[in-house]
Amino acid sequence: MKSGRFLRVCTTLWVAAVALLIVPTRLPARQNSPNMQSFSDPMGQLRSYNVKGAIDLNNPFFQSLGTNGRACSSCHQPSDGWSVTPSHIQARFDATDGLDPIFRTNDGSNSPIADVSTEDARRDAYSMLLNKGLIRVGIGLPSVREYDLVAVDDPYGYASATELSLFRRPLPSTNLPFLATVMWDGRETFAGQSIHFDLSDQSNVATQGHAAATNALTDAVRQQIVSFELGLFTTQSVDHEAGNLGAQGATSGPVPLSTMPFFVGINDVLSPGFNKRVFTMFAAWLNLQSSDRDPFTRGRAAIARGQEIFNTRPIMITGVNGVNDVLHVQQLPGTCTTCHDTPGAGDHSTALPLDLGLTTEARRTPDMPLYTFRNRTTGETVKTTDPGRALITGLWKHMSLFKGPILRGLSARAPYFHNGSAATLDDAVDFYNTRFNLGLSAQERSDLIAFLHAL
Repeated sequence: MKSGRFLRVCTTLWVAAVALLIVPTRLPARQNSPNMQSFSDPMGQLRSYNVKGAIDLNNPFFQSLGTNGRACSSCHQPSDGWSVTPSHIQARFDATDGLDPIFRTNDGSNSPIADVSTEDARRDAYSMLLNKGLIRVGIGLPSVREYDLVAVDDPYGYASATELSLFRRPLPSTNLPFLATVMWDGRETFAGQSIHFDLSDQSNVATQGHAAATNALTDAVRQQIVSFELGLFTTQSVDHEAGNLGAQGATSGPVPLSTMPFFVGINDVLSPGFNKRVFTMFAAWLNLQSSDRDPFTRGRAAIARGQEIFNTRPIMITGVNGVNDVLHVQQLPGTCTTCHDTPGAGDHSTALPLDLGLTTEARRTPDMPLYTFRNRTTGETVKTTDPGRALITGLWKHMSLFKGPILRGLSARAPYFHNGSAATLDDAVDFYNTRFNLGLSAQERSDLIAFLHAL
């Protein structure tokens, strides 16, 4: 077979294989996806469990409820840890010439006025989505605020005070019973309301925005979507190096996760009784001895060591807005679990948005807009690629603050951080290693990455 034809055949087979992982937005009557169905990811296999049984693909979550063909599942795919990944987005582009419902100018393109008249134009217009899995969130300045927008540097020539362009990763729509904050900037978290209320409002706003619906969702449809989301749990289940992640006394997997207790403030680092050992499911593997007869022993021991590092490695937390400034301390001794404190899930159990420095001018890449803000009272200026929570509250102290996500199922949903700036978990660990001067050895770094992949 000639090389060109061979390449075309391989490409066709690849697209066909990926298409099997993509849940369509229009379905014939009554389809179900088996509970605990596995999906391959770069490190092994991922599984999802719904406490109510088989995953009903006729739930409104999977249906087009707006005017542009999109459903919740357009950006929340089971195969991608209920988010989306660039490789699968690219496959969808290739299979449809960039006409799949995920490719819509209201938030999928770099600008809502981008040229999408040809396939090549669409490839350019959707480059942030294709390359980093980023959706454009358009939000204007709040009317009551402590700052002004004094300069905009947008490579796509659209953003202004009326509508800033903010490029963010779709958060996973699984493991949601552990949420203390809905959305990266917390804009769908309402004081005094339940997570069910927050998600109900979010489902409606998302359908009217992302799916361009002209009418609000009925209460019945919202209830069906939220009920589905709150019953869904996802974790890594198989690791190439460690095999079954529930073997030899380990207690990982979506079913054990579904039984973990949670309430807002559980294990809060600032409350009595805080336990830094947030993750314990691989504790049984900590003292495993390598064996040539068991090819998975070494991988399991590495994961257990990584869990121990995540739970106990001392970190001197400095310069983190949302923590050091709020507590009025220059240094706060902690561990990874100081911020990732929810047992078994790893997000923060209270609303704790943070600025880790991910949006600074120094870390800006040429494909990101840069905004300059000035404090109305002090005259202080800051340059950021995303003002985060400050765009919701209008408060200067909230500039570039974002919540931390739930950590389970990480392997399936690269890239990482709200802006996709860490292409791999290796990159994410390297960021923290440098940011907080952790001094990880090569072995410690490898073990920590192995643990994160096993979540």
